[in-house]
Amino acid sequence: MRVLLVAYGSRGDIEPMLALAEQLRESGTEVRMCAPPDFAGLVEGAGVPLTPIGPSVREMVRGTVTGTAPQPPEGLAERAARMVATTYEAVAAAAAEGCDAVVATGLFPAAAGARSVAEKLGVPYVFVAYFPSYLPSPHHPPFAPMGRPFPPEVTDNRALWDLDAENLNVLFGTGLNAHRATVGLPPVDHFRDYVLTDRPWLAADPTLGPWQEPAELDVVQTGAWLRTGGVPLPDDLEAFLSAGTPPVYVGFGSMPVRDAEHVARVAVEAVRAQGHRVLLSGGWAELAPIDDQDDCFRVGEADHCALFPRVAAVVHHGGAGTTTTAARAGTPQVVIPQMADQPYWAGRVAALGIGAAHAGPEPTAPSLSAALGTALDPKTRARAKAVADLVRTDGAAVAAELLLDTIATDVDREAPPVSA
Repeated sequence: MRVLLVAYGSRGDIEPMLALAEQLRESGTEVRMCAPPDFAGLVEGAGVPLTPIGPSVREMVRGTVTGTAPQPPEGLAERAARMVATTYEAVAAAAAEGCDAVVATGLFPAAAGARSVAEKLGVPYVFVAYFPSYLPSPHHPPFAPMGRPFPPEVTDNRALWDLDAENLNVLFGTGLNAHRATVGLPPVDHFRDYVLTDRPWLAADPTLGPWQEPAELDVVQTGAWLRTGGVPLPDDLEAFLSAGTPPVYVGFGSMPVRDAEHVARVAVEAVRAQGHRVLLSGGWAELAPIDDQDDCFRVGEADHCALFPRVAAVVHHGGAGTTTTAARAGTPQVVIPQMADQPYWAGRVAALGIGAAHAGPEPTAPSLSAALGTALDPKTRARAKAVADLVRTDGAAVAAELLLDTIATDVDREAPPVSA
């Protein structure tokens, strides 16, 4: 049995898919992945063959966040059409040796290309979201689309989701249908419905990111997809951790920031003001120490499952994986959201009382100090420890079993009847 995983997005889109891959491979299932070339080392290091999709996502995100490479709204439809075609080609090539199911996440145009391949092959397709507000619901609004803001007078969530569907048809539907015509597939009337299906999966922990009912979609919440971890921390990081009291971790993962030097300075000064040592993660933000004092250490790759239980607090961008891993460790958080799902997770951290949500993407010394004061309060730590006991760890296993059942059901449905 072979499963193809497709994710065009940041590392936060890739890591959960690798968690699913671990579980599928334990059952004897062959797994291949299509992802941006930025993550070739990560994917292949996990033992999963990779077929790369398109250009560097790091450069695309860097341009969006920093404004160094602005992308005009009038070109979005054309770029989306190219992404559909590029993803279709990569997924079709990866599936050439046989494929029993396609699981996709990330940017909608890429997922649309992946579903078109699944449709062409006649195999099951599943779309997975990592946070509830990516999916239509009367309980929350959609993201405002690039270049097509919602009318300010429209505030009803259902009306906003209807406008969202119209916007996606305009921005992405034409390009998708133009490509489908070239590969012998019929046109799609509703782009968003085609990508999501009427039964998408939600790979988020029910305590941290609950799906609210009633809702029109038949959402399957599996729990968060977390890798098993167990990778030893680097020796120099172990030495730093052992040399003093637990530090405060500051990192933005695969998320650039507008002014890395300013963010690093503010972070180091704010953490020191709270009487703590500092652990800076370089990442795509390229954070670096502001001086040579021995109370600050810069870390590269490190297993967050092993690291986060040993720090006093985690200051981060609010990606689903980082938020969940910190919550699972029982470590207080400060979320400085930059884009996409990150404001959602910042709000959930604050609502659960397990940390603080920073107001806006650019911290100052006073604003970060105030947020750290909340996170480092003993009451917050006690609450974080209590919530940690509620965080499930079996989401990837649940999803793997569900996927294998889906494949088996599809095979049974397609099999010819056996004569008596």
